[in-house]
Amino acid sequence: MSLRLSAIRHAYGAKEVLRGVSLEVAPGEILCLLGPSGDGKTTLLRLVAGLETLQHGAIELDGRRLAEPGRAVPPEGRNVGFVFQDYALFPHLTVGENVAFGLNRVPRGDRGWRVAEALARVGLEAHAESWPHQLSGGQQQRVALARALAPRPAVLLLDEAFASLDARLREKVRDDTLHVLQQAGIPALIVTHDAEEAMFMADRIALMRQGRVVQLGTPEELYLSPADPFVATFLGEVNRLPGRVRDGLAWTAIGPAPGHGLPDGAPCEVLLRPEGLRVLPEAGDGVVAEVEASRMLGATTLVHLAVADGEGGLLHLHARLPPGAALARGEKVAVALDPTRAFAFPPGANPAPPP
Repeated sequence: MSLRLSAIRHAYGAKEVLRGVSLEVAPGEILCLLGPSGDGKTTLLRLVAGLETLQHGAIELDGRRLAEPGRAVPPEGRNVGFVFQDYALFPHLTVGENVAFGLNRVPRGDRGWRVAEALARVGLEAHAESWPHQLSGGQQQRVALARALAPRPAVLLLDEAFASLDARLREKVRDDTLHVLQQAGIPALIVTHDAEEAMFMADRIALMRQGRVVQLGTPEELYLSPADPFVATFLGEVNRLPGRVRDGLAWTAIGPAPGHGLPDGAPCEVLLRPEGLRVLPEAGDGVVAEVEASRMLGATTLVHLAVADGEGGLLHLHARLPPGAALARGEKVAVALDPTRAFAFPPGANPAPPP
């Protein structure tokens, strides 16, 4: 099964929230819609589910037209599973009854084992007779996932499904959900505004801004080859360094980065990932920097550094180093940049999509 969205446009009154979105989710693929709040991601899911009326474009599932302007298959006829942000469990029904709620088209004799199968898939087979209020937030999320999977949908939609969980539980539930989705083998469309979550869950990411997809690709492609500064900064922290292009390279105070086709002699801004700012073992091998702070954060050490900008001022930069780096405030070190983590753009380049 594959899901195809073609030239989707949607407006609420005079406010256009989707501006020509075209996407295809391949069989078994997990595609994350990533972007700031209010950029049309949830609206796109609701259109796929049939909870909103399609105004422009087309939606197809495995070649079957689900919606076009003036004609739409009703939600119950689409075979689409939906996991909402608030889980939407019925408090007066047991866990098993919640999972069975969407199985009205399944023969009554088959519903029991279908419920058991769905609960086993999410590791909650022992909780069929429990009430939703007796479960933790993570367990409630898994019940919602089981309920969405029980009818064996052709595609699964998840809308900020982990947002209400605390950080540690969110990681565990995300991991469990990823395994369930991979085992189910159906296309999944996931909405999130959390870049780390998208990179963890997705086979591909569609990064949206103001109702348009600004870059579509694997997490590695968006993180290591951002199309513009918006993509680079949304996928993770960056240092900003002024530069100038010479011989195809963008030269900064701490060394050259790829010029990415910018004209020679042109000013530019280089965005450098913190892990791309390297502290060298020998003081004479790079540019001198002074340590302003060093904090161990578990898997990495975050170091604040001050570097002369070559014009009488200082650049205040962040480096993420392997754990165990012991640097003292005021210590002088040598630094250099990793060109694979540095991206050059024209100054002030961060264009908004055209109206």
